[in-house]
Amino acid sequence: MLSLRDLVVEFGTPLGVVRAVDGMTYDVVGGETLGVVGETGSGKSVSVLAALGLLSSPNLRRVTGQAVLGDVDLLALPQPELRRRLGRDVAVIFQDAISALNPVQRVGQQIAEALRVHDRALSAAAARARVVELLGMVGVPHPATRYDQYPHQFSGGMCQRVMIAMAIANRPKVLIADEPTTALDVSVQAQILDLLRVARQETGAGVVLITHDLGVVAETADRVGVTYGGRIVESGDVTQIFTRPRHPYTAALLGALPRLDSASHRLLPIPGQPPDPSEPPPGCAFAPRCPISRGRTVCTEVRPEPVATGGGASACHFPDEAASLLAAKPDDDSEPDSEPAVEPRDEPADAVLDVRDAVARFPVRSGVFARASAWVHAVDGVSLRVPAGRTLGLVGESGCGKTTLARLVLRLVEPTAGKILVDGDDVGRAGRSQLRRIRRRAQMVFQDPYASLNPRLSVGDNVAEPLRLQGVPQGQRRSQVAELFTRVGLRTEHADRLPAEFSGGQRQRVAIARALASRPGLLILDEPVSALDVSVQAQVLNLLADLQRETAMAYLFVSHDLAVIRQVADEVAVMYLGRIVESGSVRRVYEDPRHPYTRALLASVPVPDPVGRAGRQRVPLGGDVPSPVNPPSGCRFRTRCPIATDLCAEEEPPLRLVAGGHTACHFAERTAGQVLEARS
Repeated sequence: MLSLRDLVVEFGTPLGVVRAVDGMTYDVVGGETLGVVGETGSGKSVSVLAALGLLSSPNLRRVTGQAVLGDVDLLALPQPELRRRLGRDVAVIFQDAISALNPVQRVGQQIAEALRVHDRALSAAAARARVVELLGMVGVPHPATRYDQYPHQFSGGMCQRVMIAMAIANRPKVLIADEPTTALDVSVQAQILDLLRVARQETGAGVVLITHDLGVVAETADRVGVTYGGRIVESGDVTQIFTRPRHPYTAALLGALPRLDSASHRLLPIPGQPPDPSEPPPGCAFAPRCPISRGRTVCTEVRPEPVATGGGASACHFPDEAASLLAAKPDDDSEPDSEPAVEPRDEPADAVLDVRDAVARFPVRSGVFARASAWVHAVDGVSLRVPAGRTLGLVGESGCGKTTLARLVLRLVEPTAGKILVDGDDVGRAGRSQLRRIRRRAQMVFQDPYASLNPRLSVGDNVAEPLRLQGVPQGQRRSQVAELFTRVGLRTEHADRLPAEFSGGQRQRVAIARALASRPGLLILDEPVSALDVSVQAQVLNLLADLQRETAMAYLFVSHDLAVIRQVADEVAVMYLGRIVESGSVRRVYEDPRHPYTRALLASVPVPDPVGRAGRQRVPLGGDVPSPVNPPSGCRFRTRCPIATDLCAEEEPPLRLVAGGHTACHFAERTAGQVLEARS
């Protein structure tokens, strides 16, 4: 359906010509899904946008090669003819669905426009009927009503459904999904992946799935292309890629991946940085980071070309040695254990963080005088404890109150009720000076490191800012900043650079160094690795583990990635609609979940192992989270729960001790099958 042949994309910069794509070549067959994976900057998205003529950068210098759709080279088409084919023969599902939709145009009209621009004879009534059908097909509830709503009235997952409906409206031959599940909850992610399967079956299109999530690729792709340095370095059947990789970069990506289906162990990050596209190395682009290339001049002098091997193709001089890297372990790695390595305690340790019945409600104002007409129940009676040297993972869907709870700890959000203690000090009653002292002992690392750093200050000044506010002399600040940079794995000579000159993973290290400057006893981490590549993610997670081992800091780790939480946490708390519904040790919650919501979340996580995926039962959680303005009576999860009974609507289940953990479910002692049998 689509063939890229020797695609080259170059940009002009003050430093010279940057070759972002350097000979990208791959084929997409009708009815199959090709997963295109690789680190940020490897050319995954740029190659597709260039092939479709969607790059509008003023710095674009040259696009060469071929992008053959059927029997037509898209790069050779005049602009009017190219526009006629876009949306009809090839369609794109963009990464940020909310930004891709027109905010001032009704959702249904945007999909209808995609239909009528390619079929002038289609009447408005017929277009509306087709749009309603499409919205129903992708799982949008009440499609006739939703037709007339605006994008801001849809959740992120629903906006992604709208984008999929728009993409398949004209039954295209090729469907390109560019990071369609990035930053989505596991439940919404599972729904979107199922929709992509439906779209492929509905249209018979070839699907190009661009992502850095290897679990998503293992669950959905038929073939895989691994990109590095602007080109495909390995391609082949998905099972072969995951079980017998023939390129060391592929093996390194798999080794850096935290897994939900295996016990916790130290991750294997990829050393070094991706190649600078303005100064590509003469030989293999991966050679400076590759353990196989050490001492071999052929790797540093001769660029390897893709060669057919083992049912796929690999651009490596020594493909037979790549698979051995997948089983390698670092020297300091211990044997995996399903429980983190912590010292046993006879008595409960003193809590660095103690949250008791915390409540946060926000007014919904309306009318001329903006009076509060309703209240958003963001956090509604949450209690938790985090001892020194331990990590509590807080998981749940977007909108469940995780981030609000994290901000309550530092009083970045004013609590409505309850008590929050940091080292015994009441955060809610603290005055200005006392609150400042508390914030020195409790620091926060935000999800977006670039937004949390001052872009006009050097990274060194950003890290030194807490020290300056504490009155530390300038000379002492410099030495402490150098020590912090070394501690988080940054070069001290880069302290004078601006945040924009660093990669995402490096900026996150700067944010962590800044948080460590005041030597806190508690670190609050709000989705610190959600937007990072697996290799950078592994580096950050290993860094956090090392810091905790050295300093005995307590971590409150907020994430919707259950595999990451299993990797880093000692205890887990599952949050739903402002309440904790289940909590306990990692082993208890992951291996013996007792709440239907926890089971549904775990069942929605894609497993990065294509072997046996056809027989693997995945039942994604349906529906949307109810409005926190008017939560359901009784059990708040009952509107989405497969085993809910009349008791669930009448009585709210308390959080009680069940099988070594705490669960808020009336039927926590029974399996789902037993409850359904009793109900019938």
